[in-house]
Amino acid sequence: MPEFLNPFSGKVPDRKLTKEELIRAIRLNIAAEHEAIHLYMAHAEATDHPLAKEVLVDIANEEREHVGEFMYLLEILTGDEAKWLEEGREEVREMMARSGGGAESDDEAAPSEDEATIGSLKS
Repeated sequence: MPEFLNPFSGKVPDRKLTKEELIRAIRLNIAAEHEAIHLYMAHAEATDHPLAKEVLVDIANEEREHVGEFMYLLEILTGDEAKWLEEGREEVREMMARSGGGAESDDEAAPSEDEATIGSLKS
């Protein structure tokens, strides 16, 4: 959440970030985007005002785009992020195959790019 009361939260350091520090900063940015998505969707689900709901969901989806941008940048900076993410996906695929759990099909497991919202935490 914003740290406007902390006078040093937005202070630019006297030196440039090292690559390792930049990678950590990008990871923090990703976490902040996920937090924003969570917050905006909770607000959207807590109102019956159609315009407010539409705006909040739209902004939440824009934050999801930011996550994608940061993730791609992280892949470029680390050189091996994509490998670790794919290994994680493969582990889940193996668990699904063993347990028969999860989505009924791969289509349900991987949402399409043109889905309008990120869905409800209620279902």
